[in-house]
Amino acid sequence: MGELSVRELPLFPLPEVVLFPNEVLPLHIFESRYRIMLKSVLESDSLFGVVKWDPVTKSMANVGCCAHVIKHQTSEDGRSNIITVGQQRFQILEITRKTPYHSAMVSWIDDNNITSLQNLDILRDSVIEALNDVVNLTSKLTNSQKILPDKLPNNPLELSFWIGAHLGGPVSDEQQRLLEERDTYIRLQREFEMLDHTRKQLAARTALKESFPDVKEN
Repeated sequence: MGELSVRELPLFPLPEVVLFPNEVLPLHIFESRYRIMLKSVLESDSLFGVVKWDPVTKSMANVGCCAHVIKHQTSEDGRSNIITVGQQRFQILEITRKTPYHSAMVSWIDDNNITSLQNLDILRDSVIEALNDVVNLTSKLTNSQKILPDKLPNNPLELSFWIGAHLGGPVSDEQQRLLEERDTYIRLQREFEMLDHTRKQLAARTALKESFPDVKEN
């Protein structure tokens, strides 16, 4: 991501969207200010920052994720479809521009891990086991085949980002907390607690379904 730990970055605030490192985010660019931003981004290093926007408080989160444009297609009317991939997380230090689009001075952030690698690996294995259970129980309950990707990230940090990105339902506030967390162990522990809670709920519903097969769930 370059040598400098501080740089200026154009920002793209998105309601209820939290981008994680290594995740793919397709975007449709149609507003004129973001068309201008995209043109500028493509002329430089194809990087911009995705930050969660709160439409109620009309404010941006202070931590976001850098998006790298890997494909772009612009139609005759000036709209663009782009595919981006999340890269490094950043913290906003200062907004440097508000028109026609936001830019900010940002600093890159990483996890500062103090937990032993062995403990991280043990927690990672527990998380993967809980994740498998949730997927299998969901398949049973819905009579549909839900499967995980062939290769889940083995690295605890990458796994914690992958799970954060794939939480189901309207959970962008929780995702934002996970993105902002700077300790891999704490992030994975929080994800394990959520998966374990879901696993227990699904197991109870599965047991009920097997005991009373003719009772339909609402």
